[in-house]
This record gives sequence, structure tokens and C-alpha cells, in this order.
Amino acid sequence: MFLIFMHKPDTIILMFNKIIAVFKKELMLSVSLLAAIISLFITPPTKELFANIDWRTLATLFMLLSVLEGFKKENIFSPLLKRTSKIGKMKWLTCFLVFSVFLTSMFVTNDVSLIIFVPITIILFRAGDKEKYILPVLTLENIAAIRGSLLTPFGSPQNLFLFSQSGISAPAFMLMMLPLWIFSAFLLFIFISFLFRKNPKEVLVIEDKNVCIPWEKEGRFKRVLYISLFLIVITSIVTRTSFWPYVTLFVAIALLIFDRKILIKTDYILLLTFFCFFVFSSSICRNPAISNFLKNSVAGHEYIWSILLSQIISNVPASIVLWPFTTNLKALIYGLDSAGLCSIIGSLASVINLRLYNKEYPGKALAFIKTFTWISLVFFAIVVIPQLLICK
Repeated sequence: MFLIFMHKPDTIILMFNKIIAVFKKELMLSVSLLAAIISLFITPPTKELFANIDWRTLATLFMLLSVLEGFKKENIFSPLLKRTSKIGKMKWLTCFLVFSVFLTSMFVTNDVSLIIFVPITIILFRAGDKEKYILPVLTLENIAAIRGSLLTPFGSPQNLFLFSQSGISAPAFMLMMLPLWIFSAFLLFIFISFLFRKNPKEVLVIEDKNVCIPWEKEGRFKRVLYISLFLIVITSIVTRTSFWPYVTLFVAIALLIFDRKILIKTDYILLLTFFCFFVFSSSICRNPAISNFLKNSVAGHEYIWSILLSQIISNVPASIVLWPFTTNLKALIYGLDSAGLCSIIGSLASVINLRLYNKEYPGKALAFIKTFTWISLVFFAIVVIPQLLICK
């Protein structure tokens, strides 16, 4: 094989250029892969590295991405798209989409709610020639996912981890998070109103009839299959079953038997991006020097530390790293559930949102990051001080 490549240097150059092109196109993959490689030099890899990777999250993402590809192929969203498009006014349509994410994220986690509603938003706005609103609305949905999910113990992975570790009751947990949840809902409505301040009566008119393709009898089995698989996946997420490896295997086999082409369309770039982030965070967490530094620095500064560390390793790994060094649950979780407002890396849900957008609009990742960053930072600037005072 080596000799073949030596005789064909043009082939090597072509392959190298293709690899470079992929990494230029996939910004977050490039960042995560570089971070993972650097971290392996900081902390040499061991068996513990792979044991600490969140395989459950990767498996859940694989199932959701595959099943929702089937949803798109079989036009399962058509009835929802048809009813949603009848809302008419852009302001109220945006309210419906944003607050759907806000409410559903409490039960199916923030990343799942984005995986469901981001594609619907893009389809509707593109069909109605309102693409200029896609970036700000997706950002508001991102904020809604982060802030809506904070109310319940199972709204996000970091909430679930801290809930299980702290021993706090579910009612006490929700009561602790309720002020943030209510204030966030109020702020989201203000942001939506500001977005449509110049033309609050602007209307969405769907001209593309292909958006709402009617269901045909021939596709009934596939629709039932994908809806059933989706319900199985959601049930496994909500119940936090320990049988998730078997659920993953069942979904994979079902797709392999009944619609194997979907497995080719699954977004493996996103899965690889998450894998690289998990390698990075696991390597950093196992470094003795970093652990000792945190042990001497975190106590009394949990809120600030949780926000800052999340910008490096994301909020889920940050919760695992910081929890052993503090007893102030409120300060820690307030910071972690706000960290995603500072940057894309702050919350892995934001990475998913970016990937979903970039898949529809290749090469426009920087535009997404710019819009997300300034809107989210404004939101963060409004909530950060009140939260700091509450958690003291």
C-alpha cells in the first residue's frame, strides 16, 4: 500500500487536501480534535481515560440522530409543520418554537429538545422566505434549552449528576431553581419582542407546498417504526434506564434490518466531535496538578469557577470535576446552568445546535457563533448578578 502511494504522489496530495477541507468546514470538530490531542500530551492516556468517557450520551445521540433522520425522510414532521405554519405572525410563531424548546427541555433534556425543534424552525423559516431570522431564533432556542432545562433534576446531565450526588429531594431542587426559570421565561419573551420590535405584525406565508407533504399509505410501516423507536429512545432518556446499551443495540439492529440507508446519513461528525470533547475533559480531570489546584481554589468561589471551567471543558465535565471540592450546591449549579450562555463550548447542547445549523448551511459556522455569542452574552449579563446574589 505504501509503495502504491509512493508511485502516486498526486493521490496523497488529493487525500490531504480533502482532509484539510473537511476540518475547515467542520470548525467544532477541528477545535475538539486539537484539544483532545493536546490533552493526551498533558495527561498520558490510560485505561481509565476511556472508562470516564460518557458513552451513554454518545449512544443516546446516535439513536436520536438516526431516528430523526428517519423522521425527515418519511416526512413525519409534516402534520406539525402544517399546524405550526398556520400561526401566521412571526412573533407568535417564534414564541411557540422558543417556548416549546423551553418546556420540553425540562423532560427530555436540553439537547434532545434542540434536535427536535431546530430542524422544524429551519424548514419553516426557509419555506416562508424568513431566513434572516433563523440565526437569532436558533440562538433564542438555544438559550431556551439551557434555561428551560435547569428547573428539573433530569433536564440536563449536570443537573442529574448533582441531584444524585447531593441527596437533595426533587421538590427542594425545583424550588431552588424556580426563580431562575421564571426570570428566564420572562427575559426570553422580552428578547423575542425586541427581535420583532420594528414589525410586530410581520407574517409568515408558506409558499413551498413541499414543506407539508401529505402522508401516503405506502410509508405507514416506516412512520410507525420511527415513531415507535423515538418513543423508546425518549423513554430510555427520561427513565435513565441502566439498560441503555441494549436499547442502543435494538435501535441499531431495527434500522439495519428495515432502513439501513439511514445509518449512512447519521451525523457521525457530531458524534466524533463529542467523543473528542470527552477525551479532552477526561484527560484534564485526571491530571494531579490540576486537581490539586482546584482543591485549593474552588471553595467559596463555586459560582465563578463553574462558569470559567465550563468554557474549557463544558458544563457536564465541569460538574463532575468541581463537585468533590464543594458543598455549596446552589452556587455550583447556578454557575453550571449559566455557563452555556457564555460560549458554544460552555454547553454541549450549543455544540449540537451549531452542528444542526452548519449541516443546513455549510461554511457558515462563524456566522452562527457570532450571533449566538452576542445575544447569549447580553442574556448572561442580565442574569449573572442576580444569580450571584441569590446563591450567596
